[in-house]
Amino acid sequence: MFDLKNKVAVVTGASGGLGEGMAKALSEAGAKIAILDLKDGSGVLKKLKTKSNYYKLDVLNEESIKVVLEKVINDFGKIDILVNNSGIFFPTPVESTNSSDWDKIINVNLRGYFLVTKYAVSYMKNGGRIINVALVAGTHAFASSSAYNASKGAVIMLTKTFASEFAKKGITANAICPGIFETPMTKEMLKSKETLDMINNSIPLKRTGKPDEIGALAVYLASGESAYMTGSIITIDGGWTCHL
Repeated sequence: MFDLKNKVAVVTGASGGLGEGMAKALSEAGAKIAILDLKDGSGVLKKLKTKSNYYKLDVLNEESIKVVLEKVINDFGKIDILVNNSGIFFPTPVESTNSSDWDKIINVNLRGYFLVTKYAVSYMKNGGRIINVALVAGTHAFASSSAYNASKGAVIMLTKTFASEFAKKGITANAICPGIFETPMTKEMLKSKETLDMINNSIPLKRTGKPDEIGALAVYLASGESAYMTGSIITIDGGWTCHL
């Protein structure tokens, strides 16, 4: 069960955080891993148990995406699993956010998913799996995060579109909506004891998530056991959104 041996997984944004957690879990299940990230992901390779390579990639550079994916095919021969995880965050209050900052978040968090999938899916066959990381910001809006909320909400609809469009090819698409996890993106925020206590008190399980905990869910969605699941949006947040 959940055997990914002989599968090839492409994971964007896997140089750390949630992407690293998912890459490690997919590797432990037997999948070969291609890490695509603008940040150096070579350190993660040492933690993986299967054949793995790191490819430097800017998800906004369409030509680079095509070239990198061709390299993945040359090195691994195929793509069975695509995990779209690249993303950025910084505050974007509605009244003070300029167009440049808005576009930067929307482009990385949404356009990047679209472009990577557009070119990766042509290499995927029946049984292929697409996993998009959307976060709870896609279903529950947070103040001063207009662009981030919008990007993650759009990722959910993009996932449903992928599911509808690629079903005829036998390719499924699902989205994961994590809550607050301990990652480089949340590191500074969680340094404050006051903030951490406030967050933990609002989460029924009384703690934040760890990147490795998202891995098992990614393995399930990448496996044959999830063959009848597509277009689904799965929350993993310690119960946080039960009462938001």
